Amino acid sequence: MKNTTQTTGRSVTHVPPGEGKSVWMVGTDLITFKAASEDTDGAFALFEVVILPQGGPPPHIHHREDESFYILRGQIDVFDNGRTIRATTGSFVHIPKGTVHAFKNVGKEPARMLVLVTPAGLDKFFEEMGETGTDVSSPPPPPDQEYFKRFGVTAQKYGIEVVT
Repeated sequence: MKNTTQTTGRSVTHVPPGEGKSVWMVGTDLITFKAASEDTDGAFALFEVVILPQGGPPPHIHHREDESFYILRGQIDVFDNGRTIRATTGSFVHIPKGTVHAFKNVGKEPARMLVLVTPAGLDKFFEEMGETGTDVSSPPPPPDQEYFKRFGVTAQKYGIEVVT
């Protein structure tokens, strides 16, 4: 639950540990919103993401926002135009908009990272496509073909291009 305090026309947002709206994406990534579009006047969005082993999105391009990862736990391979970056605990990766990329948890345990997107907007895609969830030990069933078809169409609406 977010706590908001008004100060001179703006507000301070506080999200206690373990709180924030959470959704599953592609059946393997549990995304918890820490700061969404409405919290930052669209300046940025911040998510805590838990990625199950072998989880991660398909290759894609964000045409509207830069994306940055700070790895809190685990081993994430970030794929960037044919290059693989092994990002481990404490690593930071910045992906400029317009870059083909994907990531995958290559460890045996769930990985955890903070994801910052600037400007905000990706949170709206996650809200529309995500399946509500709160417990990393209870992921939804694997997505079917219909999900991925809807994923591609919805992604375009938010300036995301899925690369096949």
